[in-house]
Amino acid sequence: MNIKKVGLTALAGSLVATSAFAGGLSLSGGAKLSYVTKGGTLVEGSALDNVGSGYAMDQEISASGSGELDNGFTVTVSHGLMGMSGTSAGSDSSSISLDMGDMGKLTYDDTDGHFGLAALEDFMPNAYEQANDGLGTTGTIATMAKMASGQGFGYSTSVGGASVGIGYSDNLGASTNRSDGGQDTTVASTTSSSSISLSYDVMDSLTVKGGVGSEGQADGKELDHTTLGFVYSFGPAKIGYQLNDEDDSAAGGSDRETEIYGVSFMVNENFSLSYGEHNTELSGDPDDQEADSIQASYSAGGISINLKDSEMKNVAHGTSSHDTTEVLVVFAF
Repeated sequence: MNIKKVGLTALAGSLVATSAFAGGLSLSGGAKLSYVTKGGTLVEGSALDNVGSGYAMDQEISASGSGELDNGFTVTVSHGLMGMSGTSAGSDSSSISLDMGDMGKLTYDDTDGHFGLAALEDFMPNAYEQANDGLGTTGTIATMAKMASGQGFGYSTSVGGASVGIGYSDNLGASTNRSDGGQDTTVASTTSSSSISLSYDVMDSLTVKGGVGSEGQADGKELDHTTLGFVYSFGPAKIGYQLNDEDDSAAGGSDRETEIYGVSFMVNENFSLSYGEHNTELSGDPDDQEADSIQASYSAGGISINLKDSEMKNVAHGTSSHDTTEVLVVFAF
């Protein structure tokens, strides 16, 4: 018996069988360059006050692919590849979705799925980012009332003219890097999390959004969330308001309420301006966290320039302040 020949034949058969389940993936990435400055009492006198350079560029690559099943459904997979750190690199986000046409779309994200109510964290009009983006530090994290995002399933569909989003996670906030056949051993929450969101165009110029959710916690309790708001358009301008409410079911737990305002204006087809506010109250705390941001965005000929100048008072309901100015240049080609 020619063992070498049998082995090669078996290997060839294995490769043929495997290839039937394989698909091609395409790579994409961004060409982005930013410059950031930070200030405030959270920065002054700390390690953040000693910055050699404020320049940085995007270091993420996305690998994605899709294919159509025999029944007409479409499967899409995406892997976000984080930048190199020394000699190591890996996937920082992966998702797979099944688009069933009129029956809706089902998605699983293993890291940071913004499903259900998490998708309505801040839907105010803006020229660049939400008003509290980039404020707070790793040591003093800015807070707000919002449904957390993370590992789990999402389902979206349309019912009676309304867009419906549903989210579910058995361990919201888990962060263990894993692959198929493995388990997540990070105990982020001992109870499951679920939420639902609705978006409805009341008229051509007015959209109302809202939803409810329950977020599991490590102590077995849960945070109950509600969100309600609107965006109104008139000519080149948009205004919006939303209220996020977070109730802690634990005895002695803290409740939060975040009010968000936003207004944007399209000066022309290339240039837009916006102003936004984030104000968060914490039960039993006299110091409300307050943030505001002025932003601008300009695009022409494959280049877009984004600018924001933001500041926050009473970060994390303390007495510290934080401010940041950022310029981001994006090249499209």
